Amino acid sequence: MEDKKIIDLYFDRNELAIQETANKYGNYCFSVAYNILFNREDSEECVSDTWRTTWNLIPPNRPNKLQYYLAKITRGIALNMFRKLTADKRGGLETEIVYEELENVLASSNDPQKEFAKSELVKFLNIFLKKLPERERNIFVRRYFYMESIKKIALRYSLSENNVSVILNRVKNTLKEKLIEEGYL
Repeated sequence: MEDKKIIDLYFDRNELAIQETANKYGNYCFSVAYNILFNREDSEECVSDTWRTTWNLIPPNRPNKLQYYLAKITRGIALNMFRKLTADKRGGLETEIVYEELENVLASSNDPQKEFAKSELVKFLNIFLKKLPERERNIFVRRYFYMESIKKIALRYSLSENNVSVILNRVKNTLKEKLIEEGYL
């Protein structure tokens, strides 16, 4: 079923919307959650919560791209679950590694004059990502939004893990330079 028709079902408050969403995007949302949690049951719970949250958000929202809308919801739910599950323990999970990799790039300034609203930073990041070559943008998003492992990204793009790491480091360095130029850092 086309996304527009699925969204129309939500607006009609037809419960078939959830079934159609699950049929079309269930595996995709599970993958988003699993890349963060690495646990089947927790990921399935996140996906279930995604359907409930989507039901509550549509209407009034009418997303342009249902797939990305669902990914954002799933990712938020999975990250909240991850934080709850790991509140007392820190360590070798991919999510923690991803945050550590970006920590130096996106560290906030202590100068209140240089602090920008979150929405402004999001706009800046979207513009930055749109200007990247497609492969680099996809690799960056897969790593830092979907939290895929470097190994999985390397397999997806037929690259060595080292090559993926080099691409990510170059993009992060460029991002840091641009953040400094624009006064975010």
